[in-house]
Amino acid sequence: MEKREWPLFVYGGLSSCIAEFSTFPIDTTKTRLQVQGQLDGQFNKIKYRGMVDAFCQIYKQEGFLSLYSGISPALIRQCTYGSLKFGTYYTLKQATNEYLNVTEDVAVNFGCAICAGIISASIANPTDVLKVRLQALGRDKTGIFLDNNVFKCFRYIYVHEGLRGLWKGVGPTSQRAAVIAAVELPVYDYCKHKLMDIFGNNIFNHLISSLIASFGSAVASNPIDVIRTRLMNQKHNRNTELVQQHIYRGSIDCLIKTVKYEGVVALYKGFVPTFVRMGPWNIIFFVIYERLKTI
Repeated sequence: MEKREWPLFVYGGLSSCIAEFSTFPIDTTKTRLQVQGQLDGQFNKIKYRGMVDAFCQIYKQEGFLSLYSGISPALIRQCTYGSLKFGTYYTLKQATNEYLNVTEDVAVNFGCAICAGIISASIANPTDVLKVRLQALGRDKTGIFLDNNVFKCFRYIYVHEGLRGLWKGVGPTSQRAAVIAAVELPVYDYCKHKLMDIFGNNIFNHLISSLIASFGSAVASNPIDVIRTRLMNQKHNRNTELVQQHIYRGSIDCLIKTVKYEGVVALYKGFVPTFVRMGPWNIIFFVIYERLKTI
C-alpha cells in the first residue's frame, strides 16, 4: 500500500467511532423497535410506539446507560468495519480512476462501494452480533446488564451456538452494507462534486451531501436491516435437537415470516431512528473525515 493511502483507513475508523458514540442511543431505539412483534416469547409484544417512546421508556425503566448497551462491540466494529469500508472504498476508487483515467465516474464509485461494503461487513460481523444482543436485552430494573458485558455475551454465543453464531446474519449484513455503501458513498461523492461550484469544498457542501446520502441509504437498506437484526438477535442452542417454530432458518425465511405475520410495513420498523441517526452520523463522519484528510 502506498504511503499516501494508509491514512484513509485510520481516518475512516476514527471518524466512524466518534460518529457511532455520538448517535448510539438512537441506534439502540432502532434495534428495540426492529425486534419487537416477532413470533418470540421474549420480543413478541409491541412495547414501543415509536422512536421517542422507546427512548423515554428505556431511559425511565432501565436508566440512561442502557441506551449505550452494546457500545463496546459497536466501537470495536467501527474500528474494523469503518476503517475497512471507507479506506477500501477510497483506495479502490483512486486506483481504478487512475487506471481508467476517469474522474468521479458513477459506475466506478458504485462498484468500489459494493466491494468495500461486503468485505468490511463480513469481517466485522461478530461485533455486530454482540452489539445487537446487548442492545436488545439492555438492563433490568436494578440497573444490571442482563448479559453483563461483552465478554460474557461472547462466551455465551461461542459455547451455545459455536463460531457460526458469531457470523449469524452475515448474509443480510453484507447485503445491507453493500446497499448502504453503494448508495451512501457514491451519492455523497456525486453531490459533493456537483455542489463544488456553489459552496466549494467546505462544511456546507459536506453537510448537504451527507444528508442526501443518508436519506437514500436509509430507504434502501431498512428492510435488510430488519432481517439482519432479527437473525442476529435470535438465540439457538446447537446442542438442542428441537428447533422452535419461531426460529428463522435464514434471510428468506425471516422475510416471509415477517411479512406474513406482521405485514410489509414491518420491514420498515425503526425507519425513523435509522434516518434520524444516519443524518447526524454521516454529518459527523464526513465533516471529521474531510478535515482529517487536510492534515
